[in-house]
Amino acid sequence: MSQPQLNKKAPNFDLPATGEQNLSLKDFKDKNLIIYFYPKDNTPGCTTEGQNFRDLYKELQKLDTEILGVSRDSVRVHENFKKKHEFPFDLLSDKDEEMCKAYDVIKLKKMYGKEYMGIERSTFLIDKSGKLRQEWRKVKVKGHADEVLEAVKAL
Repeated sequence: MSQPQLNKKAPNFDLPATGEQNLSLKDFKDKNLIIYFYPKDNTPGCTTEGQNFRDLYKELQKLDTEILGVSRDSVRVHENFKKKHEFPFDLLSDKDEEMCKAYDVIKLKKMYGKEYMGIERSTFLIDKSGKLRQEWRKVKVKGHADEVLEAVKAL
């Protein structure tokens, strides 16, 4: 699977999301879009990452920027996670890993000595014309949302 290319059109998607809707890249025409992929709802790192983006949401909105979180969790699980942490943005359910594969975030991971295929925490910044402007892979949560905000400001 090829990786998305910087300064080229971002891979399209059309997935079920919170709020009883399906969302695709074209729904964000004329807006910048931050897409962050994370392993699992209600885990410490994923919760903190979502809260950090939530806390910067109003500032990002002023910069014509939307946020989407993506994991393999179901929409029902996403709805609970979103409500519990008051996320003002939608979460996409990528159960079949279509979007994860298009963005090349499914990687071999290890936990407790076992290997498995899972989502590598990654973030993508897409500009108003639909081009991929920046990507962060193997994301460390601390300070990440602030770094993304600075990248949006630099667009």
